[in-house]
Amino acid sequence: MLYFNMSFTFLFLCFLIWVGTKSEAAPTYLYHNCTNTTTFTPNSVYQTNFNHLLSFLSSNSTREFYNATAGQNPSTSVHGLFLCRGDVNATACRDCVATATKDALQKCPMEKENIIWYDECQLRYSNRSFFGTVDVLPRIALINTANITDPVRFNGVLNTTMKAASAEAANGGQKKFATKDAYVSGFQRVYCLVQCTPDLSAADCSRCLTNATERLHRFSDRQGARVLFPSCNVRYELYPFYNQSVSPSPSPSPSPSPSTQPTPSSPKGKSKISTGTIVAIAVPIAVSVLLFILGYYLIVRGAKKKRNAGKPENENDITTADSLQFDFPTIEAATSKFSVDNKLGEGGFGEVYKGTLPNGQEIAVKRLSKGSVQGAEEFKNEVVVVAKLQHRNLARLLGFVLEGEEKLLVYEFVPNKSLDHFLYDPEKQKQLDWSKRYKLIGGIARGILYLHEDSRLKIIHRDLKPSNILLDAEMNPKISDFGMARIFRVDQTRGDTSRIVGTYGYMSPEYAMHGQFSVKSDVYSFGVLILEIISGKRNSSFYQSDRAVDLLSYAWKLWREGTPLELTDPTFREFYSENEVARCIHLGLLCVQEDPEDRPTMASIVMMLNSYSVTMPEPQQPAFFIPTETDMTMKGLEFDQSGSNAVPLSVNDVSITELYPR
Repeated sequence: MLYFNMSFTFLFLCFLIWVGTKSEAAPTYLYHNCTNTTTFTPNSVYQTNFNHLLSFLSSNSTREFYNATAGQNPSTSVHGLFLCRGDVNATACRDCVATATKDALQKCPMEKENIIWYDECQLRYSNRSFFGTVDVLPRIALINTANITDPVRFNGVLNTTMKAASAEAANGGQKKFATKDAYVSGFQRVYCLVQCTPDLSAADCSRCLTNATERLHRFSDRQGARVLFPSCNVRYELYPFYNQSVSPSPSPSPSPSPSTQPTPSSPKGKSKISTGTIVAIAVPIAVSVLLFILGYYLIVRGAKKKRNAGKPENENDITTADSLQFDFPTIEAATSKFSVDNKLGEGGFGEVYKGTLPNGQEIAVKRLSKGSVQGAEEFKNEVVVVAKLQHRNLARLLGFVLEGEEKLLVYEFVPNKSLDHFLYDPEKQKQLDWSKRYKLIGGIARGILYLHEDSRLKIIHRDLKPSNILLDAEMNPKISDFGMARIFRVDQTRGDTSRIVGTYGYMSPEYAMHGQFSVKSDVYSFGVLILEIISGKRNSSFYQSDRAVDLLSYAWKLWREGTPLELTDPTFREFYSENEVARCIHLGLLCVQEDPEDRPTMASIVMMLNSYSVTMPEPQQPAFFIPTETDMTMKGLEFDQSGSNAVPLSVNDVSITELYPR
């Protein structure tokens, strides 16, 4: 038995050494991208500079990262870099860069721009300077086809581990590289690797990794995946695919001091225990420990299931919110029995009143109408959702009342009502100069990003519009009205419904026409909000207009004509940053594109708002349609406007859908 263990260990070690040698001998090609539209002339000055650049890169391949520019004239200069994976040794890095320079000439012999990825390194060059900027295009995703058995648990661990690795890479100095691993279960670990090009700042590295990780989560039901951007890359697997001796790892337990180590009784000349004996002792101990951990995990899990048996998820959640419950007489007294004088407004599901609690705190009370479409389930939904949210750009829920037919939601009071009270009023909109509007756009974006990615839950609002954006005393935006919000699982990317709820003009085409909603539905609504904030006009104000069918079409028309700034509200047109306004119009048009996949994520949107170094893609023409109730019925959908002042579905009672070629 001992001889067998020793033989097996020896063969296994030989196999590992052979695999390691083999992987270093030949870099593993992954993907390349070069455009055929930008080529250079053979034997030109540009080609001379190009050859010099490749020589610079090859001669510096003993480093992990190097960038250089060949040529003094901007029209003929060439910029390039290489980046080796943070855990590969100098030999593997040198071999990979040498292979990349050779392959680049073969795969893209005359192109001015090229990026080529290997498992061990990447090489990139261009006729434009890209150093120190975040580039997320071109990009490629590679996935393992095997599925995860417990995706919910796995996604939670993966998300935490990737965030920790990204934070360490972004803030870890010049290398901008990190690895992390964590237990998914008693026997399974997930291994994560993230890396940025070291010429990025900590903030830009963090933004790039956030964007890449967001794309990686599309494949987080698989046993492995990686996303490659020009400026950063991320990867996870269920096996250690990187060199753990180079990567950061937990410190080993301290060894016993020499004076306390037992002296083996062995013949002279043999002062150490044999490898086979160590394996024979260690393996049974390790198996016993693992079995103990597994047994403990199963016992704890079984006890938790037993405690929660028979309780639906919403019931458990509503129980945790019991501490927020007010009694009806208290709120009735606070609002002077819901006096007309205290009425702040009216929404699709009821009225809103101002009140004052006995301790002097001012509140806003949403009283759902007894015949409201929002029944007990929607009410519980809003309580459960909002009670778990804590963000400066979200309205804060103070409590609720659920007594008989009375359903009340008690929010913090904001003195400036909602955005629509300012945006569409000819006098009040003068108070919204460009700096305030830009602050509103950024605050709303951060609030939606929190809902989609940063809160404990993944939440789709489904009814973003100016009347649901409250303004506090400093004009900070606070997203409100979560009665239509949907909670997604961590691994869920899309929902379907036959009951369309929301406000036409802010609903994405795929939701209004097919009942399909996702985070990109909120992105579409946000795009409409941006264009309304900039123009000071309702999307619906353009119906039957000579200028365009709707605000989106009008903004697109100005964009195509090269005069996007004509969209701006005249009340602030003399005092604003043209660059900021043009960038926001550009971003708004990206958000309202027809294909949800073309719309940016909220993480990308926040990054674009905060960094001018991010290159924004060209928007596609926004789709528009004017649905009718008949059209909705034919599609098997139930259309339900959320606002009491909703615009008509169609002036001519005709359904119009326009599709645009790509």
